[in-house]
Amino acid sequence: MKKPSSKIREEIVRLQEQLKAAETREAERIGRIALKAGLGEIEIEEAALQAAFEDIAGRFRGGQGATTRATTGKKNVGDGRTGDDTSATLATGSNAGGVGEA
Repeated sequence: MKKPSSKIREEIVRLQEQLKAAETREAERIGRIALKAGLGEIEIEEAALQAAFEDIAGRFRGGQGATTRATTGKKNVGDGRTGDDTSATLATGSNAGGVGEA
């Protein structure tokens, strides 16, 4: 038996509310981590910060990250670092906040 359109609309509204709640939780989690890493104190353009987050997401997905890596074989071309020093960077950043997650 097919659902009436009113039931489907109700389900869509419910799912949209669930999606909004899930996105809010994810944003709060990422925001807390970014603040602990000291990103709240850095003046950086939003586009540059988003590009850096996309690079990080690519690394954790096992992809190639930013286009600079795909074209040059290196990440963070501007500062001379390559993908080999990721663990040192992450270890330093993870301790930057000094306080456990709330």
